[in-house]
Amino acid sequence: MSIRAPSHTAARGDRVKQLPLNRTLVPTGVEVAETHAPQGWFATFAYETARFSGRPASFLTALALIIVWAVTGPLFNYSDTWQLVINTATTIVTFLMVFLIQNTQNRDTLALQVKLAELIIAMRGAENRLAIAEDMCDADLEALHEEYRKRAEAARDSLSRRRTAGEPNQAKL
Repeated sequence: MSIRAPSHTAARGDRVKQLPLNRTLVPTGVEVAETHAPQGWFATFAYETARFSGRPASFLTALALIIVWAVTGPLFNYSDTWQLVINTATTIVTFLMVFLIQNTQNRDTLALQVKLAELIIAMRGAENRLAIAEDMCDADLEALHEEYRKRAEAARDSLSRRRTAGEPNQAKL
């Protein structure tokens, strides 16, 4: 099903299709899976694990396991093996979660970059080179940052001058 997109897209006459699952508008011709679930076994596993681990039930489960471990301390006379169980378990979980969290962070960052690129490209007067800033080498990115820092300072100074020019002179009062 194709419909006209609202706002700036409709003005350009672009056609979009509406996905039935979440009513997301995407340009016609862009292939989008019927669900927005990640592709591949690792992406799916990372996505679902991140969703599960961020819930209160997961926190309470981990807390319950730690309480059970602590309560069993006297039963095992606080032995080295008893301590090794929690140390090993937390080390393994932490090690694996680093990769899962990084995968989720990479996905979220890329999605944000795509959304910002769309806004930059859609804005009149915006510099389209900013839409791909994440792909620049470090030296180019630093130079761009310095350029925009200088532009921000110039804008701040200009605003400050306009504000001072508009205020009555305190000495005359």
